[in-house]
Amino acid sequence: MKIGVELRRFKLKALLPKTHGLLQRGYSILSNRKQRKLRKRQIFNVIEAIPFLFVASIARILPRTTALRLGGMLGRVSRFVQPGRSKTALENLRHAYPEQTETWIKLQVVRVFEHLGVSGIEMLRLDKFTSEQDLDTYFTFEGLEHLEEIQRQNKGAFILSGHIGFWEVGTFFMPMLGFPVDFVAKKVHNPVVHRFFERQREAAGGHCIESKHGARKILRSLAEKRMVCLLLDQHLSKDQAILADFFGRPAYTTPIIAQIALKTGVPVVPVFVYRKPGFTYHVEIGAPQYFEGKATAENIQKHTQQMTSITEEAIRKQPAQWFWVHHRWRRVRDSQTNAQ
Repeated sequence: MKIGVELRRFKLKALLPKTHGLLQRGYSILSNRKQRKLRKRQIFNVIEAIPFLFVASIARILPRTTALRLGGMLGRVSRFVQPGRSKTALENLRHAYPEQTETWIKLQVVRVFEHLGVSGIEMLRLDKFTSEQDLDTYFTFEGLEHLEEIQRQNKGAFILSGHIGFWEVGTFFMPMLGFPVDFVAKKVHNPVVHRFFERQREAAGGHCIESKHGARKILRSLAEKRMVCLLLDQHLSKDQAILADFFGRPAYTTPIIAQIALKTGVPVVPVFVYRKPGFTYHVEIGAPQYFEGKATAENIQKHTQQMTSITEEAIRKQPAQWFWVHHRWRRVRDSQTNAQ
């Protein structure tokens, strides 16, 4: 029996180095496969980004006015290339403006696509705004004293905005005016394109916060007395949002601004940027909104609706400068249809 036990021990000891070697080789093969897969993905991302980078290069080389006019022309043409988006814009405008004629609705759709074409080129050239001279040449401000007062009080604040006018340009004028600011934005799927946009947004001194799992970073920024800009007019999944009335229809809306503002006491300042003739901009800054009470479901609903109504009012001033091609109400309609 002892001999049998010793033989088994001997065999196990002999097998251990071989097993260890096999495990090492297996791990090495898997690691190499993972690295090869990662390299392929990186190469694919670069190839995928080449058309975008080519267009961006042209937009950045051309004189500003020429580039923006070209963007408007491309925008008008794009509604024929994207019939689904055009249809969505038509349907959304019909629901939002039932009192308007079909001629007016269709004219707005044309202007919406022209506006989006201009906005796209503006975004590609965003970091070309660099100086106070650019601020004086291209921007006018209304209500700037509201932000200045918050800065004097050494407070953090939410900047409430939406996809209106050239919404991205706040990443330039806010830091240039001396306001410490962070911007909540979604991550672009392609990392090459994402880095391009991140550089554009942070060129003037602001900082980007990725929207996914961004609550902790938002709280940190507010605690550091910074201003945090967040767009309210994007749809979210049902489990992340609450319903708010928007242009007469319920829409899933983020409650995060109301939740944090109620818990921390920071004000919410509406800021909307409208494009004017000649490719200049008018910035409207509203009075700070202070939310009182505890962060109950009722208060969160109440103040989310309040901010949604402010956003709707801002859109109604320049309806052709909003993102009507967005499926803002789609998931609510789907949910109601399934419930029936």
